[in-house]
Amino acid sequence: MPIVRVIVRGVVQGVGFRDFVMRQAETRHVAGWVRNRRDHSVEAVFSGTDDQVDAMIDICGKGPGGSRIDDVAQSPATDDDLALRHPGEIFSWLATA
Repeated sequence: MPIVRVIVRGVVQGVGFRDFVMRQAETRHVAGWVRNRRDHSVEAVFSGTDDQVDAMIDICGKGPGGSRIDDVAQSPATDDDLALRHPGEIFSWLATA
């Protein structure tokens, strides 16, 4: 299964973006995590089938109401990246990095 990192830039903090991503990931049974970054972007790692991961990337490009998406950059991630999840969780909300 692919593991992909996305960095979402725009108005993505203070608008419920992480909660939106987490709910969408849980609905689609996607593993991974989401967190704010100090540069005001949001970072996420997704693991699942190609279709599941593609759907999450598309969702990040839309965002919740109140957000404005300027860019969604994606790159391959690793098992080590995925392992940053909280123990026992399929999808985690991590502290700001």
